[in-house]
Amino acid sequence: MKLPKTFEEITPLSARDCFVVMERTKKSFTFPLHVHPECELNLIERAQGALRIVGDSEELIDDEDLVFITNPHLEHAWVNRYNNPEQEIHEVTIQLNPEFLVDQILIKEQFANLRTLFQMAKNGVAFDHETIARVRPMIQEFIDEKNGLFAVTKLLHILYELSISTGIRQLASSSFTHNHVSEFDIRLDKVIAYIRKNYQRPIYMPDAAAIVNMSISSFSRFIRKHTSKSFVRFLTDIRLGIAARFLLETDDNIADISFKCGFTNLSNFNRSFKQAKGMTPTLFRKNYKEHKI
Repeated sequence: MKLPKTFEEITPLSARDCFVVMERTKKSFTFPLHVHPECELNLIERAQGALRIVGDSEELIDDEDLVFITNPHLEHAWVNRYNNPEQEIHEVTIQLNPEFLVDQILIKEQFANLRTLFQMAKNGVAFDHETIARVRPMIQEFIDEKNGLFAVTKLLHILYELSISTGIRQLASSSFTHNHVSEFDIRLDKVIAYIRKNYQRPIYMPDAAAIVNMSISSFSRFIRKHTSKSFVRFLTDIRLGIAARFLLETDDNIADISFKCGFTNLSNFNRSFKQAKGMTPTLFRKNYKEHKI
């Protein structure tokens, strides 16, 4: 039995606009898990302990949170994890017209840094406190700007600052979003395609290395250089991303999913999943279903 379809948000951004900005103060998060075609930059303050869901990433946030998403199919939401009637959550949401940015601007060579940022944000990206402190006043200036042209330039400045941040990390796994780790390396794409085709059966490094005509030692260095992971960790993470999809989109029992995704025993799957996601497969599925509708 399939889970209900993720809620598709109808945003206020019209085809005639480059962006729309919404600033609000509220007591709690009430919007369900959702998707929308617009790119979205979300700044949240005074919501420590809330749960942020972006694809198969589920994390409790600190007092401040800054996330950028450019994937129209990537589910996301912020969820209350506590009841505090005194809290005053401050949220700034900037939604961008992807046709204006992606089709007209990012293709230009001068916007190479932004192009990389938008590519990473297909998995959703979060920024560290130092980056938030640097761009927060820029976001406020952008909100206060009444001249449309100047507002666009301020927005591009914000995006540029985010694109050069060293405190950026991707949230959803590449397997979950069906994005490759590297859009520009044909060899890595071949390896990922091979794993995705054969994830149900045992996969050994010599076989994967042969796909790209590399020796085992060269292949091992290649994977670590491009993914910062060992081949075993890389393979496990891809399998876990596929397993997360099965957990969220089917009612199959967890043991069947673990074996279907190439894990040899259930305890190993549960241990690997908890290490990667910070919770058990059962809790991961429960949290997602609770906030899907």
